[in-house]
Amino acid sequence: MADQIPLYPVRSAAAAAASQRRAAYYSAAGPGPGADRRGRYQLEDESAHLDEMPLMMSEEGFENDESDYHTLPRARLTRRKRGLEWFVCGGWKFLCTSCCDWLINVCQRKKELKARTVWLGCPEKCEEKHPRNSIKNQKYNVFTFIPGVLYEQFKFFLNLYFLVVSCSQFVPALKIGYLYTYWAPLGFVLAVTIAREAIDEFRRFQRDKEMNSQLYSKLTVRGKVQVKSSDIQVGDLIIVEKNQRIPSDMVFLRTSEKAGSCFIRTDQLDGETDWKLKVAVSCTQRLPALGDLFSISAYVYAQKPQLDIHSFEGTFTRVGLLDLELNQLTKALFLALVVLSVVMVTLQGFAGPWYRNLFRFLLLFSYIIPISLRVNLDMGKAAYGWMIMKDENIPGTVVRTSTIPEELGRLVYLLTDKTGTLTQNEMVFKRLHLGTVSYGTDTMDEIQSHVFNSYLQVHSQASGHNPSSAPLRRSQSSTPKVKKSVSSRIHEAVKAIALCHNVTPVYEARTGVTGETEFAEADQDFSDENRTYQASSPDEVALVRWTESVGLTLVSRDLASMQLKTPSGQVLTYCILQMFPFTSESKRMGIIVRDESTAEITFYMKGADVAMSTIVQYNDWLEEECGNMAREGLRTLVVAKRTLTEEQYQDFESRYSQAKLSIHDRTLKVAAVVESLEREMELLCLTGVEDQLQADVRPTLEMLRNAGIKIWMLTGDKLETATCIAKSSHLVSRTQDIHIFRPVTSRGEAHLELNAFRRKHDCALVISGDSLEVCLRYYEHELVELACQCPAVVCCRCSPTQKAHIVTLLRQHTRKRTCAIGDGGNDVSMIQAADCGIGIEGKEGKQASLAADFSITQFRHIGRLLMVHGRNSYKRSAALGQFVMHRGLIISTMQAVFSSVFYFASVPLYQGFLMVGYATIYTMFPVFSLVLDQDVKPEMAILYPELYKDLTKGRSLSFKTFLIWVLISIYQGGILMYGALVLFEAEFVHVVAISFTALILTELLMVALTIRTWHWLMVVAEFLSLGCYVASLAFLNEYFGIGRVSFGAFLDVAFITTVTFLWKVSAITVVSCLPLYVLKYLKRKLSPPSYSKLSS
Repeated sequence: MADQIPLYPVRSAAAAAASQRRAAYYSAAGPGPGADRRGRYQLEDESAHLDEMPLMMSEEGFENDESDYHTLPRARLTRRKRGLEWFVCGGWKFLCTSCCDWLINVCQRKKELKARTVWLGCPEKCEEKHPRNSIKNQKYNVFTFIPGVLYEQFKFFLNLYFLVVSCSQFVPALKIGYLYTYWAPLGFVLAVTIAREAIDEFRRFQRDKEMNSQLYSKLTVRGKVQVKSSDIQVGDLIIVEKNQRIPSDMVFLRTSEKAGSCFIRTDQLDGETDWKLKVAVSCTQRLPALGDLFSISAYVYAQKPQLDIHSFEGTFTRVGLLDLELNQLTKALFLALVVLSVVMVTLQGFAGPWYRNLFRFLLLFSYIIPISLRVNLDMGKAAYGWMIMKDENIPGTVVRTSTIPEELGRLVYLLTDKTGTLTQNEMVFKRLHLGTVSYGTDTMDEIQSHVFNSYLQVHSQASGHNPSSAPLRRSQSSTPKVKKSVSSRIHEAVKAIALCHNVTPVYEARTGVTGETEFAEADQDFSDENRTYQASSPDEVALVRWTESVGLTLVSRDLASMQLKTPSGQVLTYCILQMFPFTSESKRMGIIVRDESTAEITFYMKGADVAMSTIVQYNDWLEEECGNMAREGLRTLVVAKRTLTEEQYQDFESRYSQAKLSIHDRTLKVAAVVESLEREMELLCLTGVEDQLQADVRPTLEMLRNAGIKIWMLTGDKLETATCIAKSSHLVSRTQDIHIFRPVTSRGEAHLELNAFRRKHDCALVISGDSLEVCLRYYEHELVELACQCPAVVCCRCSPTQKAHIVTLLRQHTRKRTCAIGDGGNDVSMIQAADCGIGIEGKEGKQASLAADFSITQFRHIGRLLMVHGRNSYKRSAALGQFVMHRGLIISTMQAVFSSVFYFASVPLYQGFLMVGYATIYTMFPVFSLVLDQDVKPEMAILYPELYKDLTKGRSLSFKTFLIWVLISIYQGGILMYGALVLFEAEFVHVVAISFTALILTELLMVALTIRTWHWLMVVAEFLSLGCYVASLAFLNEYFGIGRVSFGAFLDVAFITTVTFLWKVSAITVVSCLPLYVLKYLKRKLSPPSYSKLSS
């Protein structure tokens, strides 16, 4: 890495110009995984016949022709609409969107990205202005808040319609009531919405401020100063302490370690929490002191920013599916409103200024579209969020987006990260198998005893002989070859595991008086409590920790040697002669060491069973035991050794050095020389390491599967690790087969592999990010369709961009609701691309948690979050929305009947406060109490996750249920109005009080009919509303007259206390409600819903 970052000291102008011409570009963010690939839609120059032979999507093609290239019919393409048909079917929306995008691009032209020159420690020398180093999750600023919120509200047809209706009341010819009748509800709705958005925005501001206020040490000419992370500028020299987050993209200039090496974690980029070794720029590492960085006057010439895994941008404004569905229903209601108004004008015979009458009828029947729908739903969502955060069974859960809680109840696909989400990324040694005997976690003390005895015996033999190693070697070489005892085999296996790795023990350094970290090794504490292990693989750390637990401890390591401490305290030194690091192609790593006490040279190797099975000597147990451990979800490694003589090693070293100096086919020649050693190696043991799962991951995944949710695991980890976790977490059940998608690099290879995958049935798919990219480039539709048929999908080696792309593809192709859950910065793009994002606060920081709609502390909490809160939120919102519509439809039906009786006159039935009070104090509390309703108890919803399946079909809110409520409203509205006219013909002057009283009673009874589980607050709401109405009869009697108040028709208070009034109102109410109660009873008996069976 250090060689790729050129630093340019300033010299003369000519020299500087020459230096710039010679300089290699350095990418500030680093090349992304897909930087060298061609565009996704760019076709490779392959055989043209592939264009005519698309993939098979039916079994018949295999029966008719076995050729892989003679495959299924081409994916269906819909006929593109043209002309007026295209415009009506969505073209207008496309044109509006295009115009808006064009205007935005004109107003906000993106700045062209250019290469940059960054001066060390001199931000003021930057030629261009760079953005601040701050995190911003806010949607608005001070100037855009009000316009933005108003736009978000009035883009819904419902609110836009009521804005137009309210504005029409300023026209005298169209005015049919008091201004507050229309503006008060609209203002209340907007006030509630603005207040809710303001609270959410303030919370986002506080979270961002907390992250941006973290302090870092900035190096200046005068020394160290503390700066906030948001105040860090391009060119600043920042001192990052141990275990501190790196606040921005940085160039590694210098470290307190003499060799210039440093272990870093990239969990915010790729989700992996293992440590990776990085080396500082050599010329700055060699400087005597930190302050000398200012004396060299150097700069970094950086290539222009590239799209890669280091960058995340954009804040998404989410709208739930239920909101969109209700928006469609309000459009249907508007169509009904227009039709009804036209019918009334037609029945008038288009007499007089019919267009004015038409508009007045539109205003009279405007309650068909209830403005209170939005405010009730928004308040309901706020209540759901409060219930979620107050649930003691899922402590620490935070609702960050209060607009989509009901989305949790309609999920079909759950896309999850692996590291830190399903697993803790803490490797634990679980199994050691020696062929004839196996040791588990409960028998590790036996291994410890064997190791202690074997090293005690070796130590006593060594102390009884000459210190020279020759006698010991002669005694070993003269020993006849016999079958090794279990103790000696354990001794060899543990020693091999303790030596064959790339782990470095690290000790805390003491801090000097000046605060600077001192380099003197004498100042370091080498005690066991002060030691930590760092390596590029957490598996290796787990193995070394295990050898320490059984008595053989790695205490020191550098490039040339390592030291082990035995149980008796003796330190053994081994010289590292050669290292062969692990690669994804070889799937193994090796090391050649010389024991300094015996001069014995040993070649140790460990790796995957598929790579080691052909290298070790013949055995009859390795394959079977590897399969057994894999089924348990353990990550297996085969350990072997080969003892070399001095002559054998010298011969190997000469051939190895010669191969490394080859100009042609160097890699192949080096591999061939190494393989010459990898023959007939002695099999020592088989190890099993488990990546510890998060608490209750298995039952949670099983619950989600039973609920009909398909789970995809998207991880940046390697294929073998992802497959192991998929098995151990039971993401893939033990009875299911796994199809591992072979690596493909071209269209032809993708074609063949997809056809091979098509033949498989009911098997989980495991595919790498590179292969996925190739398949999506040519066969996007076919791959997604095949993957969606799998019970589980695992995508490994995925970049954050690929994760987000997969989520977007699922949403587009399936039209189902998706949820993404993760815990690291690399999951942010995936979380924001999904319909619903869930972040876990874990070891990888808070970036995912801050960017998500919901934040949880453990993966297992997602079960209750979906099964209980998601299910209840959706069912409650569906019931609440439809009931509010029913409330508007029933009063509009009564208005229509009333206008018909008065010869289709556009005269309002109810005046002023009655219309406002009807949707507020008279019925609001009982209707809103539906947010407390539940069909089954939370424990039952978790025990029977199958109840969740019904929700994904959207049956709780559909055109069918909507039409049922429309018919109920028409029936009840007609009964109430005609009943009042028929029974009170002699008291026609009191028809308003009669019908309105029956209407209020009907609404209260309908709420009681809708409720499935009573809550004490529901009872309070019912009686409170009834009491408010009875009180208003006495104090607001001027509003109960026919027509306008100026007509002089007032309510006779004495009349409403008569028995005649009471029984006739009761009769009308019973006729309007009793049939619905009977129908509900019969339906529950003859065709009970699934939840009622569990409740009983």
